[in-house]
Amino acid sequence: MSIPCTTSFSFEGHRITEYKGLVRGIVVRAPTISQGILGGLKRVVGGRIESYRAMCEQVRGEALEHLLEHAEQIGAHAVIGLRYESSEVAQGATEVLCYGTAVMIAPE
Repeated sequence: MSIPCTTSFSFEGHRITEYKGLVRGIVVRAPTISQGILGGLKRVVGGRIESYRAMCEQVRGEALEHLLEHAEQIGAHAVIGLRYESSEVAQGATEVLCYGTAVMIAPE
């Protein structure tokens, strides 16, 4: 998708012409059996848990895709104030939330 996003609250060279509202993307994910086994072993011996890192990157990407779909549905040109949050919703299941403010922008 071609909707620009930023963690700041403005776009260089553009002005915000309209605030469309909050947009979000939510994904709930649990590690696969193999990720759980590899993660458990790494906890014992120490070190990076690459399988968990890869899973987290994938889930954040999915949450961002859902946010962009939501922004597109309400006709936004851009998203400002982009943030991620995560929390455990059940043992072994994590929610990743991506949210921001959908806006209309125009060149200055």
